[in-house]
Amino acid sequence: MITTDFVPGSPSWLDLGAPDVDAAGRFYGAVFGWETETVAEGDEGGGYAVFRLGGRPVAAVGGLDEQGARPAWMVYFHTADAEAAARDVERLGGTVRVAPFDVGEEGRMAQFSDPQGGQFAVWQPGNTAGLGAADEPGSLSWTELYTSDAAGAKRFYGELFGWTTTAMPMPGGEGTYELVTPAGQPEERMQGGIVELPAEALTATGGRAYWHPVFAVSDCDAAVARVTEHGGALQMGPEDAEGVGRLAVCVDPAGADFVLITPGPPAAA
Repeated sequence: MITTDFVPGSPSWLDLGAPDVDAAGRFYGAVFGWETETVAEGDEGGGYAVFRLGGRPVAAVGGLDEQGARPAWMVYFHTADAEAAARDVERLGGTVRVAPFDVGEEGRMAQFSDPQGGQFAVWQPGNTAGLGAADEPGSLSWTELYTSDAAGAKRFYGELFGWTTTAMPMPGGEGTYELVTPAGQPEERMQGGIVELPAEALTATGGRAYWHPVFAVSDCDAAVARVTEHGGALQMGPEDAEGVGRLAVCVDPAGADFVLITPGPPAAA
């Protein structure tokens, strides 16, 4: 489970790159009940805003700054030293996309790509530790990496963050799902998974690896109805996964993908 007592390599923040910040706020507000707090104004749909649930920060959204960037969610992982993380990323064959910089007194961040092209970020906390809620309805409950090279991803992130992984067979013999746990933490702190897919199946990114968030909801079917009612689309589900819950893969009106899940009872022993 994802918690807000962050440890090295655990998810601590996430934000959405969107072509229209205000429109994104309206959509996710309708789906999750998030309130939008604008923290930086921008032109032509830009700026930066924090999404809050019950007053607690659960995500954020900013305008697309990079030429040709697609609308997508960015997952940030906790670090004590953004500079050291940047050096390690390059040593391990990744790319520093945005060098470490201060976000006022709130913290320090940097953005990277792994060797398979998967984009992610790190957050070194200052006044802001990170998310104010996790693993409850309307908040981040899991993260997933789709990649064409799961073994390479395990090596890269394992050396970068110290993650440990546990292989779990996927239903129907469709491969292996690698469960991710932060360094030195018990299995109860599992925070995400790594899924290997052929490059031709990664159509959203032209074959590059990519991360997406999984948000908990109290009623997956009702949440899917809100997604489609407000201009989003359903890609898969809703369907039941034994020992996991009821889930659905969705995209928002701009094309950013995310997953909804209503957790179910554990699988029978």
